Amino acid sequence: MSTKDIIKNSFINQIAASDVSATSIIMVMLITAVLALYIFCVYRIMCRRAFYSKTFAVTLVIVSLVTALIILAIQSSVVISLGMVGALSIVRFRTAIKDPLDIAFIFWSISVGIICGAHLYNVAVIGSIFVTIIMVAIQMVPGLKPALLLVINAKGDTSLKDIESLIQSETTYYKVKSRSINASELDIIAEIRTKDEQDFIQKLSKVEGINNATLMLHDGEVIC
Repeated sequence: MSTKDIIKNSFINQIAASDVSATSIIMVMLITAVLALYIFCVYRIMCRRAFYSKTFAVTLVIVSLVTALIILAIQSSVVISLGMVGALSIVRFRTAIKDPLDIAFIFWSISVGIICGAHLYNVAVIGSIFVTIIMVAIQMVPGLKPALLLVINAKGDTSLKDIESLIQSETTYYKVKSRSINASELDIIAEIRTKDEQDFIQKLSKVEGINNATLMLHDGEVIC
């Protein structure tokens, strides 16, 4: 028998009946479901958004289950695995991920599905517990205080030097983002960090020529 015939027969055998039993499938899906619900609960607790997205949390569970099914199908046949690769390669997801932490949960769900589909239940359970411990530990580490955006509106003849001197003396960090000056108005937007926000605003309000000064939370990166 030639090498070509051997390869051909092996593929024909792969197309034959699957070795995955119904009991094995049920066991994989049950364990995957339990771990997926565990991820669901962890996401609910760790979610940092003002508005909790239940749809995304449910998606995490479905992703784990579907991934486990795909791995079971791939294990049953080489031909099916090749066809699955081709089919999945044309799938495009265009939903924007708003929180970087969501990406970690997506990968976690996919990994649980893959590992459970490969019948490595111990790896899935121990790995999920370890990921949770690390995630909780990192969340407990105190973060740096975020920078603030200072918006100043003043009269056009107000001394810019006096304003910036006061800001520099009362802040630990100061960086001008925008200056806008015309005959009637002076607008300044700066990124600052100060120890006493209320006292800082009161001192700014006493500067002659300043109409109003506003401090806003900065949603960008924290300054190190």
